[in-house]
Amino acid sequence: MLRKTIRFMDSAVNRIVAILCLLLFLICLYAMIDAVNVYLNANDKSVLKYKPQLGHGSEALGELSDDAVAWLTIDNTSIDYPVMQGRNNEEYINKDPFGEFSLSGSIFLDSRNRADFSDPYSILYGHHMEHGAMFGALDDFIKQEYFDQHRTGTLITTSGQDYTIRLFAACKADATEKTVFDPPDSTNEELLQYLKQHAAVFEPQGVDAHSRVLAMTTCQSAENVERMAVFGILTPVT
Repeated sequence: MLRKTIRFMDSAVNRIVAILCLLLFLICLYAMIDAVNVYLNANDKSVLKYKPQLGHGSEALGELSDDAVAWLTIDNTSIDYPVMQGRNNEEYINKDPFGEFSLSGSIFLDSRNRADFSDPYSILYGHHMEHGAMFGALDDFIKQEYFDQHRTGTLITTSGQDYTIRLFAACKADATEKTVFDPPDSTNEELLQYLKQHAAVFEPQGVDAHSRVLAMTTCQSAENVERMAVFGILTPVT
């Protein structure tokens, strides 16, 4: 009787261990599939068919979404995305440009900024994705050599006014730093002074308090409030 009981208990323990191993395998498999899906969504190239030519932002981006306000390109980098603007700064955190749920979200303009980028200071946000997807590529700009080789870009808007971009600074900043992350209440003079003191890369030639500034920002990790920010001046294309 005792032996039967022991054999039964051993068999039950083995079954439990097998079930736990199977559950662990399924959890790991799900995590891997989820990670792959997030990566694929962040690198979805199907949206590139909506990329407009200079002067044609309204037609091309209008076919994508009413919330698409621009197309951002930083030359010779992976940053080549439509720019959305929601009713608030949470709307496009987990929504792709097609309006579908996506953990990688979209690149989006601060809801407090004008959609035509006519403000003195406009801020773009994007998730920090692996392999340089979305705004994960901003990390590279903290290195002077890389920064110097990737300073130009374009911003094609739906307003009819397009811009060239020339980058002039890169820094890490706390998310609570109002000078960087509160566009209505900060002036470009204050911003330039802050960057002069805190930027890892600062090339202010041709930049002054009257320049039209664009910031691209992303989180560094989910565990802290530090943000990576890269700054450029917008020059209207005539």
